[in-house]
Amino acid sequence: MTTHSAHQHDEHRHDEHHHQGHQHEGHAHEGHHRAGDHGAGTSWRMAALATLHCLTGCAIGEVLGMVVGTAAGLHNAATVVVSVVLAFVFGYALTMRGVIRAGVPLRQALKVALAADTVSIAVMELIDNTVMVGVPGAMDAGLADALFWVSLVASLALAFVLTTPVNRWMIGRGKGHAVVHAYH
Repeated sequence: MTTHSAHQHDEHRHDEHHHQGHQHEGHAHEGHHRAGDHGAGTSWRMAALATLHCLTGCAIGEVLGMVVGTAAGLHNAATVVVSVVLAFVFGYALTMRGVIRAGVPLRQALKVALAADTVSIAVMELIDNTVMVGVPGAMDAGLADALFWVSLVASLALAFVLTTPVNRWMIGRGKGHAVVHAYH
């Protein structure tokens, strides 16, 4: 083997070893990363899918909380609290559902959901509730009022756009939604 060939062979073995080091219980990460990349190896598609997954649970809880609070005539602050609590409950529940299906016990599934979704849901809730409270009249609008629904949809869309880079950054470090990949 020539010196050039031996060098290429060593590089190939290093790349194989590096790639194996970034597999998660048999699943290779899409777009694995190297230390210091700061999420550069994590695809935007992966981050968007993680955010969409999180947004689904978040939106169910957020919409239900806003509907319940508005229909019950709760004060705006109480409506926001109900929405945030339900967003976390439904966000965690959707993640736990998939993890439990993979055969993980309930207590461990809860730990996975907490690790996977807490930051993402918190960022989304901060953004969408800030928008809802910030749009004049949105929180006081009734359920039959277009202002309520347009504001809610816009707040969730903005939350998705602004949370996706956060999730990309976290996944690139093996945190956030990356912890769920071992169970899919």
